[in-house]
Amino acid sequence: QVQLGESGGGLVQAGGSLRLSCAASGSISRINAMGWYRQAPGKQRELVASITSGGATNYADYVKGRFTISRDNAKNTMYLQMNSLKPEDTAVYTCNAYVLRWDRASWSDYWGQGTQVTVSS
Repeated sequence: QVQLGESGGGLVQAGGSLRLSCAASGSISRINAMGWYRQAPGKQRELVASITSGGATNYADYVKGRFTISRDNAKNTMYLQMNSLKPEDTAVYTCNAYVLRWDRASWSDYWGQGTQVTVSS
């Protein structure tokens, strides 16, 4: 069993900040890449930011300079610091992780259930 639990979402005014957390738990041997995705109503899911196990990061152009992804490998936890939030950032944000389970001989992709971020104008 592997679970990804997101927290930190909520309602914030434009220009405000939120920090999302994603804690992975369960039968985890290793976690490779992790990422944050988001999906707004009526739109496709999109990658916001990703981070490798070594800390290399990538960001969607629309969040560069505003969002920062990080991770604490010892805690199997990933974060997304979101600053200067805009109404168009409103979406369900979901954690993704590529995980090696101790009870399996292969890697698998896991997803959290998502946390709602709402940015008011």
